[in-house]
Amino acid sequence: MSLVLSAPATPTAPGLLLRPWRDGDADALIEAYRDPVLRAWTSYPVTTPAQARAFLRRSRQGWAAADWFSFAVLEGERLVACVVLKGVRPGRPAAEVGYWTAAPARGRGVAPRAVEAVTGWAFARFAAAGLTHLELLHQVDNPASCRVAEKSGYAFAEVLPARAPYPRDGHRHVRHLP
Repeated sequence: MSLVLSAPATPTAPGLLLRPWRDGDADALIEAYRDPVLRAWTSYPVTTPAQARAFLRRSRQGWAAADWFSFAVLEGERLVACVVLKGVRPGRPAAEVGYWTAAPARGRGVAPRAVEAVTGWAFARFAAAGLTHLELLHQVDNPASCRVAEKSGYAFAEVLPARAPYPRDGHRHVRHLP
């Protein structure tokens, strides 16, 4: 896949490159998931080569089906995050944006910039097919994700009750097509 997005550099952080995952990303993916904080917030941790291969296979399948677009986020050659656009369907007004940030990249504005890049692409690419808004969901006890949502222009919409696989209530943030 040749799609590449970018997020510009800031005075304190380099630019970001967002691209579909590649088979060669397996080791960096496993390394990112060594972080216990990341594993605590994700439903499907990637800690083995087999899990990395499965993650990368699901990513390719999502792109092929055109309903799940998972981006590796890089600073230079270094993996710093993942942003995914999921639930894209023609005629459906909403889709969901999700993300995670590797431990060394946290607190540097990587997630909001990467989410913003995918948000802009999603609206440009799918508005004609009926997309009117994007949702960003997180558990209530994850204030960092709340900050990312707010910095990315996703307004708090409601508290959602806990449901599997998430053991706690969640927040739903929404950003509408400009």
